[in-house]
Amino acid sequence: MLGHDLLDVLRAADADVVPLRRTDLDVTDAPAVAAAVRGADVVVNCAAWTAVDDAEAHEPEAFDVNAVGAANLARAARAAGARLVQVSTDYVFDGRASAPYAEGTPLAPVSAYGRTKAAGEWAVRAEAPDHLIVRTAWLYGAHGGCFPKTMARLGAQKDRLAVVDDQVGQPTWTRDLADLVVRLVAAGAPAGTYHGTSSGQTSWYGFTRRILASAGLTTPVEPTTSDAFVRPAPRPAYSVLGHDALHAAGVEPIGDWAARWDAAAAEVLAG
Repeated sequence: MLGHDLLDVLRAADADVVPLRRTDLDVTDAPAVAAAVRGADVVVNCAAWTAVDDAEAHEPEAFDVNAVGAANLARAARAAGARLVQVSTDYVFDGRASAPYAEGTPLAPVSAYGRTKAAGEWAVRAEAPDHLIVRTAWLYGAHGGCFPKTMARLGAQKDRLAVVDDQVGQPTWTRDLADLVVRLVAAGAPAGTYHGTSSGQTSWYGFTRRILASAGLTTPVEPTTSDAFVRPAPRPAYSVLGHDALHAAGVEPIGDWAARWDAAAAEVLAG
C-alpha cells in the first residue's frame, strides 16, 4: 500500500524516483543493497515483514527483513551520502499507555514483530546518522488488503459483526503517510524519530462503524473485547502516537482520522 502511494506522490512532484520491488532487490543481500543505493539522495525503506502473527513462529526470518535489511540499507545510505527514511511501527511500544506516546518513549515491544522492528530502528540510528525514522500504525490504502476492505466485505456478507472496542489507535491512509514522508524530506527535517499517524483516535469498533457507513451498509456492529479474538501475537491496547517532533520541525501532522477516512473511503473501498 505505502510503496504504491509513495510512488504516486513522488511522481506527482516530478521527483526522479527508482522503485524497487521485492523481486528487484533483496534487502537482506548487503552487496545488492549497496549497489542499488549508490547514487541516491534519499532512500525510503518500505520493505518489511508485516505478518504480525506469522512473525511469532518465524522471528529469525522477520528479523532478517526488519532488522538486518534495515541495517544493510542504513550502511548503504551512509556510504552513498543519502538520507534514509525508515518506516517503523507502534508495535515498538507495549501498548499499555493512557496518553499519546512521545517519540522518545523507551521502546518496550511485546511481540516478535515489535522486537524486530525495534531492532531495525536501533540499526538505523547506529549506522545512518542522516535518518528519519517514521513510526506509523493502523494503515489502510487502495493497494492491497487492509482492515476497511475486510470489514466492508464482511459487512456485505454477514447479518451482524462483532469488533473489538478495547484497542485504540489512529487509522492512517497510506497516501497521507506518503505525503508526510515527502514533506519531511522537503523540509529538511532534523535527523530523528517522527510519528506518521493521523490525529485523533478511535477503536476498531468505532472505525468499523465509520467504514460500513461509507460503504452504504447498515449491518449491525457489536462491541466486544480482545479476549474474544485471541491471536498468536499480542495487539497493543493503546496505539496513539504523539506528534510533538513534527511540530518542532515545522511540519504539519496528518489531519483527524475521521476526516481523512472520509477523503479516502471511495478510493480505498473501490481498490
